[in-house]
Amino acid sequence: MNNEHVILSLGPASGQRPVVMRGPADMAELLPYFLGFYPDDSIVAVGLQGPDLHQGGVIRADLPVSPAEWPAAAEETAALLVALSERHGGRPLQVLLYLCQDPVTAHAPPPVERLRPLADDLRGAFGRRGVAVKESLCVSDDRWWSFLCRREGCCDPAGYPVRRGPDPGPAAAAATVAGLVPRGSRKAIVGALAPLGPPEDAPQREALVRAESLAAGVSRERGLELLEQAFAEFAAGARELDEQRTARLLFALRDRLIRDRGVEYVRPVELAPAERLWRFLARRAVPPYEGCAVAPLTLLAWASWVAGDTATARVVLAHVLRLAPDYLLAELLYESMNDGMTPGALLAAVEAQRRRREERAATAQSGPEPDPGPATGRGPGPQGPGHPPGGGRRRRRGGRRKAGPTAVGPAERSSGSPGAPSGSGESRPEGSGSGPVALLPAPGCGPVTGARPARGVRLGRAGACAVAALRSGTGLHRCRTGRQAARGAHRAR
Repeated sequence: MNNEHVILSLGPASGQRPVVMRGPADMAELLPYFLGFYPDDSIVAVGLQGPDLHQGGVIRADLPVSPAEWPAAAEETAALLVALSERHGGRPLQVLLYLCQDPVTAHAPPPVERLRPLADDLRGAFGRRGVAVKESLCVSDDRWWSFLCRREGCCDPAGYPVRRGPDPGPAAAAATVAGLVPRGSRKAIVGALAPLGPPEDAPQREALVRAESLAAGVSRERGLELLEQAFAEFAAGARELDEQRTARLLFALRDRLIRDRGVEYVRPVELAPAERLWRFLARRAVPPYEGCAVAPLTLLAWASWVAGDTATARVVLAHVLRLAPDYLLAELLYESMNDGMTPGALLAAVEAQRRRREERAATAQSGPEPDPGPATGRGPGPQGPGHPPGGGRRRRRGGRRKAGPTAVGPAERSSGSPGAPSGSGESRPEGSGSGPVALLPAPGCGPVTGARPARGVRLGRAGACAVAALRSGTGLHRCRTGRQAARGAHRAR
């Protein structure tokens, strides 16, 4: 970069001055601030737009293991970034590239030379699209190297340390002041949600075996009671459930309507206990019942997004879609995030659906309305407007209606091994459309500053579908999108 300046916008809503990057050392230090977490085994591309090189879209893709896949991965990464940038403001003029991979062992050589052909493939793929590579770095084991520096004796073969810790550089300090705080590494976020290991996993596995044999006889009403009781206990401060209730609840959440009830637990006072409950349940989906973790993990991602922790939400959703590539709610949330949405529009629709449900329940509990006797109003006939003169049958407000979200479809079950999700695992890019793309400005890894308004929010196809489904009362589980043909995933082989 030759110490030229690159302006990293934090978004118009941040109220902060832009962060200015002044060379490859700043570029390496700011990497986790682009995504909100520390990437690993990743390709990261940052688009630069306009004559003053403002930062645009950001792509993160899994780094393919086999070098034979590198040319295709490079072409796909370049195509995705260009498409993303054009959808959100214009074609990039230049791009910053990162290849992130730690050594296989503590004493293994750094991967910079092994990854150099991939760096060349990426440079060529962007060049064919008219986008110049401004800088290309290898980041490994807290050190960085430049792929573009070819001058003899210019760069240290051992690389340069990435500034971290209590003495950050000016760019990282400015990003921190602006509220951008990385949440840790991608592996650490996913690792914290791994199933329990021995010896704690044995009693939970036995409980899951018993719950599976009884799952078909558990009614939807009983499943909803299990969920509501568990959430009430966690809201009161509980940290765990016994193995039997945990197992029954994990199987109940495979019913999409029961899972959609969990989507509603996102009022401000509910977010912390909801996140604790979903984390607890996800870790109890022990082998061979890993598929039972898909619903609580998706609910955790949704709650994290509402709470402002977009980085965790994005990492968890990517993990869910590797476990179950066709899980609709995870796809819907992932695409909505990558379309640049805030959760405000979905949140408003979820809250409206919840209020309607609570009002219906309150009306049903109050029983039939008392007969008010002969009407004294101005309408025709003895019972007012719209009633036949012969005292026709009145319809109670709590009476039967067309089936809504509480009477839709059977429970969602997986085929194959017990608890296993359908489909094969995939690695997909994070961001707009399909695959691993993260959007900046507004990476959303800072604290929540208040509720986001639903009006004036730009909705992608997935977001519009979700809002329409919620407003109509059909539930998220009835939403379908057309993103199958647009997946830009790197297939993990």
